[in-house]
Amino acid sequence: MSSVDLVPVLLIATPILAATLPIALGLRFDRVGWSIAVLTTTGLFAATAFLATVVYGDGTTVTHALGDFPRQYGIELVADELSTLIALLVTGVATGVLAYTRTGGPRGNTFYTGYLLLTGGLLGLTMTGDVFNLFVFLEITGLGTYAMISSGDGPESAVAALKYLILGTVGASMYLLGVGFLFMATGTLNMAELATALPDVEGQGETLVRVAFAFVFVGFSIKVAQWPLHTWQPDAYQHAPDGVTPLIAALVSTVSAYAFGRVAFTVFGADFLATTPYASEVVVTVGSISVLAGSTLAVIQRRVKRMLAYSSVSQFGLIVAAYGLVTETGLVGAVVHLVGHGLTKAGLFAAVAVISVSTGARTVDEYAGLAKRRPVAAMAMTVLLVSLVGIPPSVGFVGKWYIALGAVEAELWPVAAVIFLSTMLTLAYAARLLEKMYFTPAAPTERPVPPGAAATDGGSPVETADPDRVTVGMIGLVVVAAVLVVALGFAGGTFYDLLEPFVEEVFN
Repeated sequence: MSSVDLVPVLLIATPILAATLPIALGLRFDRVGWSIAVLTTTGLFAATAFLATVVYGDGTTVTHALGDFPRQYGIELVADELSTLIALLVTGVATGVLAYTRTGGPRGNTFYTGYLLLTGGLLGLTMTGDVFNLFVFLEITGLGTYAMISSGDGPESAVAALKYLILGTVGASMYLLGVGFLFMATGTLNMAELATALPDVEGQGETLVRVAFAFVFVGFSIKVAQWPLHTWQPDAYQHAPDGVTPLIAALVSTVSAYAFGRVAFTVFGADFLATTPYASEVVVTVGSISVLAGSTLAVIQRRVKRMLAYSSVSQFGLIVAAYGLVTETGLVGAVVHLVGHGLTKAGLFAAVAVISVSTGARTVDEYAGLAKRRPVAAMAMTVLLVSLVGIPPSVGFVGKWYIALGAVEAELWPVAAVIFLSTMLTLAYAARLLEKMYFTPAAPTERPVPPGAAATDGGSPVETADPDRVTVGMIGLVVVAAVLVVALGFAGGTFYDLLEPFVEEVFN
């Protein structure tokens, strides 16, 4: 066993163990949590970058089995081309969002315990190589997410967290039922062994496998917020503190969508999806309906955070539909869109948070004249909205382009039409926001929002509306996200090259 084999273990164990330090040291030191979180996430990002040099540079899949348990029951961690890319996204966003929370809050030590717990759970979801421990990390991620959402000052945050707790528990339980049926059919929980065993299952076992897929799909549909199982997401994004929303919007459903893709293609396999009656058709249909429903609901919102939340329902619907195409190009498009959407939403919600802190603006109408009042934030937000719409040269365009090509290859022209319609709807609500920012005069006076006042969007109470609270780090987070979505847009071919070994393994 080489030292690099331990990196996946350290990526998961480090943040979970570090999550105990803010509370323990907080008994003696005030607000030590942020420093612990920064040191931890920065180290995680560096370790993931090192892992990436091995996986992509040497073409090596890094695996590590914990203990001497039989493989079918044991804990195995896997870092391949796909999981390493998602781990880079998780550690990068988790590090970057801390630039906002340093002064934007929440700043209590218990907050950073939840922050690190969530980060560890997300990395566990990314790296696990067995289906049962995927459930365990779903639960750890859920605990961290509940804590993050409920860290707001208002009762709305607690209600939103409770809603996610209930629906998230149902989703995880549905997934666990699916795992149980898989184990009954094959006698193993290891993803690689399941992939080998499932094609040989016959008779009653074949029925169990189909039932297992149904439970897994429904469970992840809740976690990924597919319509009509999406209702937790708009409330969670709206009522979570402004410093929390960039993290959960960028990563929680993103990693859940990755996990569904991992189980669908690594465990069940492309042949199962393509040949099992109605499997791919149901996935494509649910995803396509979510695309149109999410986009339509986003258009009619007047509160910016809620508008972006419904936008996420639409974007994740597109990713799920791309999985259902069962083509190499569609799968690459889904992964590219996962990464691009994660970065885009991290930047957009960070921009919304900066604008809220500095001006108190939370509704579309309150963004009037924002380009003159906050030019840097407005410009960065414009670039991020361009990526959300899918206009070149942004990474949002690259993801949608690959998915559209996958739809054409699969001869599913309705999916291509859905992509076009959703792009037009996304352009509609993005243009409405841009029109307010650039072409609508601001109100004659900008009244400060007193501390503790209720937010105009019904979200968490506003601490202050003070431009002096906006730091270089806050603005830098938004600008870096805007730069990355453009830079990655020029790297579309690189994405394909990086993912090619994984995609070839899935389809060959």
